[in-house]
Amino acid sequence: MNSRRDFFRKLVEPISSVKEEPTPTFLRPPYTHDLTLFDKECIECESKACATACDENIIVIEAKGTPILNFRKSGCTFCQDCANACERDVLKITDNNEKIYATFLINKQSCMAHNGSICFSCKEPCLDDAILFKGMFEPIIDLEKCTSCGFCLSRCPTNAIEYIIN
Repeated sequence: MNSRRDFFRKLVEPISSVKEEPTPTFLRPPYTHDLTLFDKECIECESKACATACDENIIVIEAKGTPILNFRKSGCTFCQDCANACERDVLKITDNNEKIYATFLINKQSCMAHNGSICFSCKEPCLDDAILFKGMFEPIIDLEKCTSCGFCLSRCPTNAIEYIIN
């Protein structure tokens, strides 16, 4: 040990190495029935057929090798092609899993309509009529109707649509 600084660094090393990195949370494709399968099965999948099958090109493969959703340019039509293409049954069509596990919200500070400009960018592409307007300047998302398809997120010019992963 060359210095007092090195001595203290050595004392702290075991403590800092115990800290775990926070795992990033991603939006997963619909037809998910067991989230643990992404890290077990998708990493081993070489074809990445779910991403290839997506006509909207919203399924991308993240660094670890698992599929995630990217709503920057489009949204999910729930066409079932990703689930039909999944070779490892990570995505599997069942009676009640045609949904994306997220809750979409409007950030009022960022939203043009909430700040006095006429804007219907989020409402127009909504396939489920889940975005309602109270007057011209107060859009809200009807959480009962919203399927978290992401079309509103891809169209918002100010990125005011946000989501919380469920």
